[in-house]
Amino acid sequence: MAVEIVTFGCRLNTYESEAMQRHAEAAGHDNLIIVNTCAVTGEATRQARQAIRRLARENPEAKIVVTGCAAQVEPETFAAMQEVSKVVGNHEKMVAQTWTSIRDFGVGEAEKVLVNDIMAVKETAIHLIDGMRDRTRSFVQVQNGCDHRCTFCIIPFGRGNSRSAPMGAVVDQVRTLVENGVREVVMTGVDITSYGADLPGAPKFGSLVKTILRLVPELERLRISSIDSVEADDDLLDELANNSRLMPHLHLSLQAGDDMILKRMKRRHLRDDSIRFCETVRRLRPDIVFGADIIAGFPTETEDMFSRSLDIVDECGLTHLHVFPFSPRPGTPAARMPQLDRSLVKDRARRLREKGEEALLRHLIAEVGQRRNVLVEADNLGRTEGFTTVRFEGAVATGEIVPVTIKGYDLKGYLTA
Repeated sequence: MAVEIVTFGCRLNTYESEAMQRHAEAAGHDNLIIVNTCAVTGEATRQARQAIRRLARENPEAKIVVTGCAAQVEPETFAAMQEVSKVVGNHEKMVAQTWTSIRDFGVGEAEKVLVNDIMAVKETAIHLIDGMRDRTRSFVQVQNGCDHRCTFCIIPFGRGNSRSAPMGAVVDQVRTLVENGVREVVMTGVDITSYGADLPGAPKFGSLVKTILRLVPELERLRISSIDSVEADDDLLDELANNSRLMPHLHLSLQAGDDMILKRMKRRHLRDDSIRFCETVRRLRPDIVFGADIIAGFPTETEDMFSRSLDIVDECGLTHLHVFPFSPRPGTPAARMPQLDRSLVKDRARRLREKGEEALLRHLIAEVGQRRNVLVEADNLGRTEGFTTVRFEGAVATGEIVPVTIKGYDLKGYLTA
């Protein structure tokens, strides 16, 4: 083993893990494990610590470096673990020189932590990679950080304030990926629809989408990761309506379906905003598939309030649900609000997941008999334009975009072709 990387959390972490691994390998590291953590919930941090202990048992000779959002907001937690050789901050992990400087691993406690003030970081650099290992799609980071302060969220303190990658650098990165055989590019960030506010002229996210599709005509599929619907601009909606190379799949940061809970979360949208947005986009792009993040058991949530989160799954026509049982993060306003009993939180998360399974099943049934273009990834699995997983019954070549008629679906929630 030279450099092994274990990634938790979001697509942005996946992208950054690829860049980190290349930096560490170029710096000559050997027998190194990098754990790229997530801090979106307390459970995510617990899982990271559990994984670190397991990795140390299985690889007693390896050095373990912990980085990512949990390491940024709780460096002392990981520094206290005897299994950990180094704790590296979210900004520092993306600097090539970091991986050169820590090759020898200082043994003193003061030397164990390399985490600086993330709020002092003012720019986001494009980290040039020519593709993702063993992947047919590749991520491109267009933005980092967040200027909003939702009451449940610790991520701005792990990522810093919003900052955008220059449009020209993004286009160059996409072009490089396409030249190296990437069929699909996924635009990622922490709050990507806030893109451009810090750049000269303050271009909108939709302008970036238009520019990529216009200047890189060889790109076959462009996909957007999670967005905040209230920031969706006219250019983005225009591309969704008129450009088939922009994939018909949007993952929405909804979080709740009740207006009072949304206000207590300090979200910038209300229930009707989400419903109207989904109706508008569906008129523009009838084959659109929606996913969403929803939190179950937020402090003060009553049964009636929770029922509105259940109902919004149908009212927005959601298909792919990411359900989070509320987990209080120390230092956030929501952690100081009246908490619900943990058993109630878990039960509501279960009910919301069951609702999501019902919605996915309806989608799978409706897909049978449809013609879809599937990007084959690995192990005879691929994704439709709407991001639904397809399992091929026969052998297919990884990296190909295969036109198929959907034959059915299976118990794993996969379509079959």
